[in-house]
Amino acid sequence: MSILSENVLVISQKAKLIETKNEYKIFDGSGTEIGTIRELEQSKTKRAVRLLSGVDQFMTHKLGVYEADGQSVCTLLRPAKLMKSKIMITDAAGSDRGAILQGNVMGKKHFKLVDGEGGEIGSIDAENWRSWDFAIHDANGAEVGRVTKKWNGILKEGYTTADTYVLEIEGEVSDDLRLIMVASAAGLDVALKQDDTGGWGRGGVG
Repeated sequence: MSILSENVLVISQKAKLIETKNEYKIFDGSGTEIGTIRELEQSKTKRAVRLLSGVDQFMTHKLGVYEADGQSVCTLLRPAKLMKSKIMITDAAGSDRGAILQGNVMGKKHFKLVDGEGGEIGSIDAENWRSWDFAIHDANGAEVGRVTKKWNGILKEGYTTADTYVLEIEGEVSDDLRLIMVASAAGLDVALKQDDTGGWGRGGVG
């Protein structure tokens, strides 16, 4: 099964003593590993800077999402930021498929989802200002999925809420929105967790 055909994805960040490179494993709802997410184009110099300083949020981050057989699914690019994150998404062919745009810095986090032409196709909204739980809405405001740090399935034992994200897709969604929803599970982590605050709380305060 393709990552894009799954309605439940569990994305677990690879444990490491010192985080200088973002790496994730992707599981389906039954616990089968079906893909990976890894950071791309990171030089030795950049890794050294990340290790020795707290300027992670000011750096550009690029992630590739891959099927278990190594086939590319999409690429996420988060340019260096000061306040708000923007994550641009391209598909396996290199075509622009849309972006995740952080709408605010303080309060409950809100992200606008746009397609490759800049048209709004949905949003991601936090439940509260410190929440790890995000509802995903389509362009009409209907909830079509969630990104959370709670999972009661087969992967519960041995996984902590510190590094595991769960995407659940509900109902029918467009191909563009589905791709962005899949990207959002890792994209939100890159958008907010790399801040100096170390969490999703304020997310983006330079």
